[in-house]
Amino acid sequence: MSKKLKENITSQFLEAANSMRSKKARRKIVAYVESYDDVFFWRTVLARFENEERYFEVMLPARGVLSRGKKSAIMALMEQGAGRDMIACVDADYDYMLQGVTDTSRKVLENPYVFHTYVYAIENYQCYAESLHQVCVMVTLNDHAIFPFVDFFREFSEIIHPLFVWSVWVYRYGHYPDFSITDFNRIVDVGRLDVSNPAPALEHLRSKVRRQINIMQRRFPHAKNSWMALRDEMEHKLGVLPSYTYLYIQGHHLFEAIVSPLLTKICNKLRTEREDEIHRTSMHRTQMYNEMSCYEKSISDVTTMLKRNMGYISCPQFLQLQRDIENCLNVSSPSSSCE
Repeated sequence: MSKKLKENITSQFLEAANSMRSKKARRKIVAYVESYDDVFFWRTVLARFENEERYFEVMLPARGVLSRGKKSAIMALMEQGAGRDMIACVDADYDYMLQGVTDTSRKVLENPYVFHTYVYAIENYQCYAESLHQVCVMVTLNDHAIFPFVDFFREFSEIIHPLFVWSVWVYRYGHYPDFSITDFNRIVDVGRLDVSNPAPALEHLRSKVRRQINIMQRRFPHAKNSWMALRDEMEHKLGVLPSYTYLYIQGHHLFEAIVSPLLTKICNKLRTEREDEIHRTSMHRTQMYNEMSCYEKSISDVTTMLKRNMGYISCPQFLQLQRDIENCLNVSSPSSSCE
């Protein structure tokens, strides 16, 4: 197929191509994603919906020069014509929080062929607290639970939640230059955290958040009612519970600045613990060297295992994403927008 033809494929083109196949052939649905890292995630999402009638091909949108990012994926769909045989799968970013305030948010939320993560990005799923002990086991092959991931991220989330509402508020009401996502990320960084005693780091975080909230209240003295209304909307309509706020902050920051350094410290301790055990239980030096060599060849690094982490499949937001796709594919009405 020529390059120019590929760039002008529409859902109608794919539907026509599907109709020309044997009646027993499966229908191909093209799923556009934002970046290479997204291909594997969305493949795992869509794979469970493949059957004898349909299959998905996950790819990046190609329009002359390969471009990456949500806008290229969405605009490729809008320009080419999304439909039952061509969908977009994107990170929610703040577009879910903005609820149609911006043009991009409207396209993400209103187009039935655009599916989003609900959480900020796929990195947030990879950092799902309930799965992080399993990641440590994958890295170190040591199943000793030495850190309360769920409790830590619950408290972390509850501390930052009021400030997160402010972060969304400034984007909703056009004041984002006064408090950007970068500003928010700088404040919610936990800094030097002692994995044996995380309480001081959390208390320091609480102080930083309180100071910034005071600044925001002085800067926007008439925002109290709209802030409270947004807080209630986020919790009761959008499902952004205070105890799970970490799932909605910028995914790259959560992954790179908070979770990865935390897991690195914990895995270093677990690795040392396992190595000490090998030294202690080896019968002689040769056995110790053999065991140590075998162990070192079996362990992996934190970043790789986090990216491969699939422990988020029980996450409520992930289940909601799967329900959206299932509802779209299972609509039986000929006039429906999804089938």
